[in-house]
Amino acid sequence: MPTYAYEAMNASGKTQKGTIDASSSDDAIMKLRSDGLYPTTVREQKGGGAAKPNVAPDQKKKKKGGGLNFSIGGVPLKRRVLFTRQLSTLQDAGLPLLRSLQILESQQKPGKLKSILETVCEDVEGGNTLSDAFARHPKAFDRLYTKMVKAGEIGGVLDVILQRLADFMEKGQRLRSRIKGALIYPVVVILIAVAIVTGIMYFVIPKFQEIFNDFNVKLPALTLWLVSASKWIAGTSSPDQRVPGVIWIMAAPFIIFFLLKVVRKTAYGRAAFDWIILKIPVIGNLVQKTTVARFTRTLGTLVAAGVPILEAITITKETSGNWVFEKALGSVHDSIKEGETFAGPLRKAKVCDAIVVNMIDVGEETGDLDVMLMKIADNYDEEVDVAVASLLSLLEPFMVVILGGIVGTIVLALFLPLVSMIESVSGQKGGK
Repeated sequence: MPTYAYEAMNASGKTQKGTIDASSSDDAIMKLRSDGLYPTTVREQKGGGAAKPNVAPDQKKKKKGGGLNFSIGGVPLKRRVLFTRQLSTLQDAGLPLLRSLQILESQQKPGKLKSILETVCEDVEGGNTLSDAFARHPKAFDRLYTKMVKAGEIGGVLDVILQRLADFMEKGQRLRSRIKGALIYPVVVILIAVAIVTGIMYFVIPKFQEIFNDFNVKLPALTLWLVSASKWIAGTSSPDQRVPGVIWIMAAPFIIFFLLKVVRKTAYGRAAFDWIILKIPVIGNLVQKTTVARFTRTLGTLVAAGVPILEAITITKETSGNWVFEKALGSVHDSIKEGETFAGPLRKAKVCDAIVVNMIDVGEETGDLDVMLMKIADNYDEEVDVAVASLLSLLEPFMVVILGGIVGTIVLALFLPLVSMIESVSGQKGGK
Protein backbone atom coordinates (compact mmCIF):
# COMPACT_ATOMS: atom_id res chain seq x y z
CA MET A 1 0.00 0.00 0.00
CA PRO A 2 1.44 3.42 -0.94
CA THR A 3 2.66 5.78 1.74
CA TYR A 4 1.72 9.46 1.62
CA ALA A 5 3.45 12.38 3.34
CA TYR A 6 0.99 15.01 4.46
CA GLU A 7 0.70 18.46 5.98
CA ALA A 8 -2.54 19.18 7.84
CA MET A 9 -4.12 21.60 10.28
CA ASN A 10 -5.54 20.37 13.57
CA ALA A 11 -8.60 21.80 15.36
CA SER A 12 -6.55 24.53 17.03
CA GLY A 13 -5.10 25.67 13.69
CA LYS A 14 -1.60 24.26 14.22
CA THR A 15 0.29 22.55 11.41
CA GLN A 16 1.03 18.83 11.65
CA LYS A 17 3.24 16.78 9.36
CA GLY A 18 3.55 13.01 9.01
CA THR A 19 2.94 9.97 6.83
CA ILE A 20 -0.09 7.74 6.32
CA ASP A 21 -0.71 4.49 4.41
CA ALA A 22 -3.61 4.64 1.98
CA SER A 23 -4.72 3.14 -1.32
CA SER A 24 -4.90 6.56 -3.00
CA SER A 25 -4.47 10.21 -2.26
CA ASP A 26 -8.24 10.65 -1.90
CA ASP A 27 -8.31 7.78 0.59
CA ALA A 28 -5.47 9.45 2.53
CA ILE A 29 -7.40 12.72 2.65
CA MET A 30 -10.52 10.93 3.93
CA LYS A 31 -8.52 9.16 6.65
CA LEU A 32 -6.93 12.40 7.80
CA ARG A 33 -10.30 14.14 7.96
CA SER A 34 -11.77 11.27 9.96
CA ASP A 35 -8.97 11.83 12.47
CA GLY A 36 -10.01 15.49 12.87
CA LEU A 37 -7.27 16.88 10.63
CA TYR A 38 -7.68 19.18 7.64
CA PRO A 39 -5.10 18.19 5.00
CA THR A 40 -3.51 20.98 2.99
CA THR A 41 -0.97 18.90 1.03
CA VAL A 42 -0.71 15.15 0.39
CA ARG A 43 2.33 13.69 -1.43
CA GLU A 44 2.92 10.08 -2.40
CA GLN A 45 6.36 8.85 -1.35
CA LYS A 46 8.23 6.88 -4.00
CA GLY A 47 11.65 5.48 -3.34
CA GLY A 48 12.47 8.01 -0.68
CA GLY A 49 11.50 10.88 -2.94
CA ALA A 50 8.32 12.80 -3.20
CA ALA A 51 6.05 13.02 -6.17
CA LYS A 52 4.16 16.07 -7.22
CA PRO A 53 1.92 17.13 -4.35
CA ASN A 54 -1.72 16.17 -4.50
CA VAL A 55 -3.56 19.08 -2.93
CA ALA A 56 -6.80 18.58 -1.07
CA PRO A 57 -9.92 19.30 -3.15
CA ASP A 58 -10.79 22.42 -1.19
CA GLN A 59 -7.28 23.70 -1.80
CA LYS A 60 -7.64 23.24 -5.57
CA LYS A 61 -10.43 25.80 -5.58
CA LYS A 62 -8.25 28.28 -3.79
CA LYS A 63 -6.88 31.25 -5.68
CA LYS A 64 -9.12 30.66 -8.71
CA GLY A 65 -8.98 33.98 -10.49
CA GLY A 66 -7.26 35.46 -7.45
CA GLY A 67 -4.40 36.85 -9.49
CA LEU A 68 -6.79 39.34 -11.11
CA ASN A 69 -7.50 41.21 -7.88
CA PHE A 70 -6.35 44.80 -8.06
CA SER A 71 -6.99 47.39 -5.39
CA ILE A 72 -5.99 50.85 -4.32
CA GLY A 73 -5.96 52.21 -0.77
CA GLY A 74 -6.37 50.54 2.58
CA VAL A 75 -8.96 48.28 4.18
CA PRO A 76 -11.94 50.12 5.74
CA LEU A 77 -12.29 49.62 9.47
CA LYS A 78 -15.83 48.26 9.14
CA ARG A 79 -14.65 45.45 6.88
CA ARG A 80 -11.80 44.60 9.25
CA VAL A 81 -14.21 44.46 12.19
CA LEU A 82 -16.61 42.21 10.26
CA PHE A 83 -13.78 39.91 9.16
CA THR A 84 -12.42 39.66 12.71
CA ARG A 85 -15.83 38.83 14.17
CA GLN A 86 -16.57 36.24 11.48
CA LEU A 87 -13.16 34.60 11.97
CA SER A 88 -13.83 34.47 15.72
CA THR A 89 -17.19 32.78 15.10
CA LEU A 90 -15.68 30.17 12.78
CA GLN A 91 -12.89 29.40 15.23
CA ASP A 92 -15.38 29.09 18.07
CA ALA A 93 -17.34 26.61 15.92
CA GLY A 94 -14.23 24.41 15.70
CA LEU A 95 -13.33 24.86 12.04
CA PRO A 96 -9.64 24.55 11.14
CA LEU A 97 -7.91 27.89 10.82
CA LEU A 98 -6.98 27.53 7.16
CA ARG A 99 -10.48 26.44 6.22
CA SER A 100 -11.92 29.44 8.10
CA LEU A 101 -9.62 31.83 6.25
CA GLN A 102 -10.50 30.28 2.90
CA ILE A 103 -14.22 30.60 3.60
CA LEU A 104 -13.86 34.28 4.52
CA GLU A 105 -11.57 34.96 1.56
CA SER A 106 -14.11 33.46 -0.85
CA GLN A 107 -16.86 35.68 0.60
CA GLN A 108 -14.93 38.91 0.06
CA LYS A 109 -15.62 41.21 -2.85
CA PRO A 110 -12.64 41.95 -5.11
CA GLY A 111 -10.45 44.48 -3.36
CA LYS A 112 -7.63 45.03 -0.93
CA LEU A 113 -8.89 42.71 1.82
CA LYS A 114 -9.49 39.81 -0.59
CA SER A 115 -5.96 40.14 -2.00
CA ILE A 116 -4.49 40.22 1.51
CA LEU A 117 -6.48 37.18 2.65
CA GLU A 118 -5.29 35.20 -0.38
CA THR A 119 -1.71 35.90 0.68
CA VAL A 120 -2.52 35.09 4.31
CA CYS A 121 -4.01 31.74 3.26
CA GLU A 122 -0.85 30.93 1.32
CA ASP A 123 1.36 31.82 4.29
CA VAL A 124 -0.69 29.77 6.75
CA GLU A 125 -0.76 26.86 4.32
CA GLY A 126 3.02 27.14 4.08
CA GLY A 127 3.38 26.65 7.84
CA ASN A 128 3.47 30.25 9.09
CA THR A 129 1.45 31.29 12.10
CA LEU A 130 -1.58 33.51 11.61
CA SER A 131 0.06 36.41 13.47
CA ASP A 132 3.14 36.22 11.22
CA ALA A 133 0.92 36.14 8.13
CA PHE A 134 -1.00 39.20 9.35
CA ALA A 135 2.23 41.02 10.24
CA ARG A 136 3.18 41.08 6.55
CA HIS A 137 0.28 43.49 5.94
CA PRO A 138 0.72 46.30 8.52
CA LYS A 139 -1.67 48.67 6.73
CA ALA A 140 -4.55 46.26 7.25
CA PHE A 141 -3.44 44.53 10.46
CA ASP A 142 -1.38 46.85 12.66
CA ARG A 143 0.99 45.83 15.42
CA LEU A 144 -1.75 45.87 18.05
CA TYR A 145 -3.80 43.44 15.95
CA THR A 146 -0.96 41.02 15.25
CA LYS A 147 0.29 40.98 18.86
CA MET A 148 -3.17 40.13 20.17
CA VAL A 149 -3.55 37.37 17.59
CA LYS A 150 -0.15 36.02 18.61
CA ALA A 151 -1.20 36.01 22.26
CA GLY A 152 -4.35 34.10 21.30
CA GLU A 153 -2.32 31.54 19.37
CA ILE A 154 0.08 30.98 22.26
CA GLY A 155 -2.73 30.68 24.80
CA GLY A 156 -4.95 28.54 22.59
CA VAL A 157 -7.82 31.03 22.87
CA LEU A 158 -7.71 32.60 19.43
CA ASP A 159 -11.50 32.77 19.12
CA VAL A 160 -11.81 34.68 22.42
CA ILE A 161 -9.01 37.09 21.51
CA LEU A 162 -10.53 37.78 18.09
CA GLN A 163 -13.87 38.52 19.74
CA ARG A 164 -12.20 40.99 22.13
CA LEU A 165 -10.31 42.54 19.25
CA ALA A 166 -13.52 43.05 17.27
CA ASP A 167 -15.19 44.64 20.31
CA PHE A 168 -12.17 46.89 20.79
CA MET A 169 -12.19 48.08 17.17
CA GLU A 170 -15.95 48.64 17.22
CA LYS A 171 -15.76 50.80 20.33
CA GLY A 172 -12.89 52.81 18.88
CA GLN A 173 -14.83 53.28 15.66
CA ARG A 174 -17.94 54.34 17.58
CA LEU A 175 -15.95 56.94 19.51
CA ARG A 176 -14.44 58.42 16.35
CA SER A 177 -17.83 58.44 14.63
CA ARG A 178 -19.42 60.37 17.50
CA ILE A 179 -16.70 63.02 17.39
CA LYS A 180 -16.81 63.34 13.60
CA GLY A 181 -20.61 63.46 13.59
CA ALA A 182 -20.65 66.20 16.21
CA LEU A 183 -18.17 68.33 14.26
CA ILE A 184 -19.99 68.09 10.91
CA TYR A 185 -22.54 70.78 11.81
CA PRO A 186 -20.11 73.56 12.81
CA VAL A 187 -17.77 72.76 9.90
CA VAL A 188 -20.61 72.96 7.38
CA VAL A 189 -21.89 76.24 8.89
CA ILE A 190 -18.41 77.78 8.76
CA LEU A 191 -17.86 76.70 5.14
CA ILE A 192 -21.24 78.11 4.06
CA ALA A 193 -20.59 81.36 5.93
CA VAL A 194 -17.17 81.77 4.31
CA ALA A 195 -18.72 81.12 0.87
CA ILE A 196 -21.45 83.71 1.44
CA VAL A 197 -19.07 86.39 2.73
CA THR A 198 -16.66 85.71 -0.14
CA GLY A 199 -19.55 86.04 -2.62
CA ILE A 200 -20.56 89.38 -1.09
CA MET A 201 -17.01 90.66 -1.30
CA TYR A 202 -16.62 89.44 -4.89
CA PHE A 203 -19.95 90.50 -6.43
CA VAL A 204 -21.69 93.05 -4.17
CA ILE A 205 -18.97 95.35 -2.88
CA PRO A 206 -17.71 96.35 -6.38
CA LYS A 207 -21.27 97.57 -7.23
CA PHE A 208 -21.30 99.78 -4.16
CA GLN A 209 -17.86 101.08 -5.04
CA GLU A 210 -19.15 102.22 -8.44
CA ILE A 211 -21.99 104.12 -6.71
CA PHE A 212 -19.55 105.78 -4.31
CA ASN A 213 -17.31 106.80 -7.20
CA ASP A 214 -20.26 108.30 -9.13
CA PHE A 215 -21.19 110.50 -6.16
CA ASN A 216 -17.55 111.34 -5.44
CA VAL A 217 -18.03 110.54 -1.74
CA LYS A 218 -15.07 110.58 0.63
CA LEU A 219 -14.93 107.05 2.00
CA PRO A 220 -14.19 106.38 5.68
CA ALA A 221 -11.26 104.16 6.68
CA LEU A 222 -13.47 101.11 7.35
CA THR A 223 -15.05 101.34 3.89
CA LEU A 224 -11.67 101.80 2.22
CA TRP A 225 -10.42 98.68 3.97
CA LEU A 226 -13.52 96.74 2.81
CA VAL A 227 -13.06 97.93 -0.78
CA SER A 228 -9.37 96.95 -0.69
CA ALA A 229 -10.29 93.49 0.59
CA SER A 230 -12.90 93.17 -2.15
CA LYS A 231 -10.34 94.08 -4.80
CA TRP A 232 -7.87 91.56 -3.39
CA ILE A 233 -10.51 88.82 -3.50
CA ALA A 234 -11.44 89.73 -7.08
CA GLY A 235 -7.77 89.97 -8.08
CA THR A 236 -7.87 93.67 -9.07
CA SER A 237 -6.05 95.24 -6.12
CA SER A 238 -2.94 95.90 -8.21
CA PRO A 239 -1.51 95.05 -11.64
CA ASP A 240 1.06 92.79 -9.93
CA GLN A 241 -1.57 90.54 -8.35
CA ARG A 242 -1.53 87.33 -10.35
CA VAL A 243 -3.73 85.09 -8.20
CA PRO A 244 -7.17 86.34 -7.07
CA GLY A 245 -7.76 86.15 -3.33
CA VAL A 246 -10.79 83.91 -3.87
CA ILE A 247 -8.40 81.19 -5.09
CA TRP A 248 -6.33 81.50 -1.90
CA ILE A 249 -9.50 81.29 0.21
CA MET A 250 -10.60 78.12 -1.59
CA ALA A 251 -7.12 76.60 -1.30
CA ALA A 252 -6.58 77.64 2.34
CA PRO A 253 -8.07 74.46 3.94
CA PHE A 254 -5.90 72.23 1.75
CA ILE A 255 -2.78 74.33 2.39
CA ILE A 256 -3.36 74.27 6.16
CA PHE A 257 -3.96 70.51 6.09
CA PHE A 258 -0.77 69.96 4.07
CA LEU A 259 1.32 72.19 6.36
CA LEU A 260 0.02 70.39 9.46
CA LYS A 261 0.95 67.07 7.86
CA VAL A 262 4.45 68.32 7.10
CA VAL A 263 4.89 69.76 10.61
CA ARG A 264 3.73 66.54 12.25
CA LYS A 265 6.23 64.56 10.18
CA THR A 266 9.06 66.13 12.20
CA ALA A 267 9.67 65.11 15.81
CA TYR A 268 9.80 68.67 17.18
CA GLY A 269 6.83 69.82 15.12
CA ARG A 270 4.68 66.90 16.27
CA ALA A 271 5.66 67.41 19.91
CA ALA A 272 4.88 71.13 19.75
CA PHE A 273 1.57 70.59 17.94
CA ASP A 274 0.33 67.90 20.35
CA TRP A 275 1.37 69.97 23.39
CA ILE A 276 -0.40 73.09 22.07
CA ILE A 277 -3.57 71.14 21.28
CA LEU A 278 -3.80 69.95 24.90
CA LYS A 279 -3.49 73.56 26.13
CA ILE A 280 -6.40 74.93 24.06
CA PRO A 281 -9.48 75.50 26.27
CA VAL A 282 -12.34 73.02 25.76
CA ILE A 283 -10.67 71.37 22.72
CA GLY A 284 -7.67 70.33 24.82
CA ASN A 285 -9.99 68.74 27.38
CA LEU A 286 -11.76 66.79 24.64
CA VAL A 287 -8.46 65.59 23.12
CA GLN A 288 -7.19 64.55 26.55
CA LYS A 289 -10.29 62.50 27.37
CA THR A 290 -10.27 60.88 23.93
CA THR A 291 -6.61 59.93 24.26
CA VAL A 292 -7.08 58.54 27.78
CA ALA A 293 -10.03 56.44 26.60
CA ARG A 294 -7.98 55.13 23.67
CA PHE A 295 -4.79 54.25 25.54
CA THR A 296 -6.56 52.65 28.54
CA ARG A 297 -8.75 50.53 26.28
CA THR A 298 -5.77 49.51 24.15
CA LEU A 299 -3.62 48.61 27.13
CA GLY A 300 -6.48 46.87 28.92
CA THR A 301 -7.27 44.78 25.86
CA LEU A 302 -3.62 43.77 25.41
CA VAL A 303 -3.13 42.88 29.08
CA ALA A 304 -6.37 40.86 29.12
CA ALA A 305 -5.17 39.01 26.01
CA GLY A 306 -2.01 37.91 27.82
CA VAL A 307 0.50 40.18 26.07
CA PRO A 308 3.49 40.86 28.38
CA ILE A 309 3.08 44.19 30.18
CA LEU A 310 6.24 45.81 28.80
CA GLU A 311 5.36 44.88 25.23
CA ALA A 312 1.75 45.96 25.79
CA ILE A 313 2.89 49.40 27.02
CA THR A 314 5.20 49.78 24.00
CA ILE A 315 2.35 48.98 21.60
CA THR A 316 0.01 51.33 23.48
CA LYS A 317 2.61 54.08 23.35
CA GLU A 318 2.92 53.73 19.58
CA THR A 319 -0.86 53.86 19.07
CA SER A 320 -1.78 56.58 21.58
CA GLY A 321 -1.76 59.28 18.90
CA ASN A 322 -0.36 62.08 21.08
CA TRP A 323 3.29 62.87 21.79
CA VAL A 324 2.64 63.99 25.38
CA PHE A 325 1.04 60.65 26.24
CA GLU A 326 3.73 58.76 24.35
CA LYS A 327 6.36 60.39 26.54
CA ALA A 328 4.40 59.56 29.70
CA LEU A 329 3.95 55.92 28.66
CA GLY A 330 7.66 55.73 27.85
CA SER A 331 8.39 56.75 31.44
CA VAL A 332 5.93 54.11 32.65
CA HIS A 333 7.71 51.48 30.55
CA ASP A 334 11.10 52.39 32.04
CA SER A 335 9.63 52.42 35.55
CA ILE A 336 8.14 48.92 35.26
CA LYS A 337 11.33 47.65 33.64
CA GLU A 338 13.23 48.77 36.74
CA GLY A 339 10.73 47.04 39.04
CA GLU A 340 8.75 50.12 40.04
CA THR A 341 5.05 50.92 39.70
CA PHE A 342 2.85 51.88 36.77
CA ALA A 343 1.04 54.71 38.52
CA GLY A 344 4.09 56.64 39.77
CA PRO A 345 5.43 57.99 36.44
CA LEU A 346 1.88 58.61 35.21
CA ARG A 347 1.19 60.71 38.29
CA LYS A 348 4.37 62.74 37.73
CA ALA A 349 3.56 63.36 34.06
CA LYS A 350 0.20 64.97 35.00
CA VAL A 351 -1.41 63.95 31.73
CA CYS A 352 -4.33 62.16 33.38
CA ASP A 353 -6.83 63.07 36.06
CA ALA A 354 -6.08 61.86 39.58
CA ILE A 355 -8.92 59.33 39.45
CA VAL A 356 -7.30 57.59 36.46
CA VAL A 357 -3.97 57.25 38.27
CA ASN A 358 -5.67 56.06 41.46
CA MET A 359 -7.71 53.40 39.62
CA ILE A 360 -4.56 52.14 37.87
CA ASP A 361 -2.80 52.05 41.24
CA VAL A 362 -5.63 49.97 42.70
CA GLY A 363 -5.55 47.68 39.67
CA GLU A 364 -1.83 47.06 40.21
CA GLU A 365 -2.34 46.24 43.88
CA THR A 366 -5.28 43.86 43.30
CA GLY A 367 -3.90 42.23 40.15
CA ASP A 368 -6.90 43.40 38.10
CA LEU A 369 -5.11 46.02 36.02
CA ASP A 370 -6.90 45.03 32.81
CA VAL A 371 -10.32 45.30 34.49
CA MET A 372 -9.54 48.74 35.90
CA LEU A 373 -8.22 49.97 32.56
CA MET A 374 -11.39 48.86 30.77
CA LYS A 375 -13.54 50.59 33.42
CA ILE A 376 -11.55 53.79 32.92
CA ALA A 377 -12.03 53.52 29.15
CA ASP A 378 -15.81 53.01 29.48
CA ASN A 379 -16.06 55.94 31.88
CA TYR A 380 -14.06 58.23 29.61
CA ASP A 381 -16.12 57.22 26.58
CA GLU A 382 -19.11 58.70 28.39
CA GLU A 383 -17.12 61.78 29.37
CA VAL A 384 -16.13 62.28 25.73
CA ASP A 385 -19.84 62.40 24.84
CA VAL A 386 -20.35 65.10 27.48
CA ALA A 387 -17.28 67.01 26.29
CA VAL A 388 -18.49 66.90 22.67
CA ALA A 389 -21.91 68.20 23.72
CA SER A 390 -20.24 70.99 25.72
CA LEU A 391 -18.06 71.90 22.75
CA LEU A 392 -21.10 72.13 20.49
CA SER A 393 -23.00 74.25 23.01
CA LEU A 394 -20.06 76.69 23.07
CA LEU A 395 -19.47 76.62 19.32
CA GLU A 396 -23.02 77.64 18.38
CA PRO A 397 -23.09 81.03 20.19
CA PHE A 398 -19.45 81.60 19.28
CA MET A 399 -20.23 81.12 15.59
CA VAL A 400 -23.27 83.40 15.86
CA VAL A 401 -21.16 86.16 17.44
CA ILE A 402 -18.36 85.81 14.86
CA LEU A 403 -20.69 85.70 11.85
CA GLY A 404 -22.77 88.55 13.28
CA GLY A 405 -19.61 90.60 13.73
CA ILE A 406 -18.48 89.97 10.14
CA VAL A 407 -21.87 90.81 8.64
CA GLY A 408 -22.24 93.84 10.93
CA THR A 409 -18.82 95.14 9.86
CA ILE A 410 -19.73 94.81 6.18
CA VAL A 411 -23.10 96.55 6.67
CA LEU A 412 -21.53 99.36 8.70
CA ALA A 413 -18.76 99.88 6.13
CA LEU A 414 -21.36 100.16 3.36
CA PHE A 415 -23.78 102.47 5.21
CA LEU A 416 -21.26 105.01 6.46
CA PRO A 417 -20.67 106.43 2.94
CA LEU A 418 -24.43 106.31 2.31
CA VAL A 419 -24.96 108.59 5.30
CA SER A 420 -22.41 111.01 3.87
CA MET A 421 -24.19 110.87 0.49
CA ILE A 422 -27.57 111.62 2.10
CA GLU A 423 -26.13 114.53 4.05
CA SER A 424 -24.47 115.86 0.90
CA VAL A 425 -27.71 115.64 -1.09
CA SER A 426 -29.70 117.26 1.76
CA GLY A 427 -27.18 120.13 1.94
CA GLN A 428 -27.46 120.76 -1.78
CA LYS A 429 -31.27 120.90 -1.58
CA GLY A 430 -31.15 123.24 1.44
CA GLY A 431 -28.76 125.59 -0.43
CA LYS A 432 -31.22 125.88 -3.27
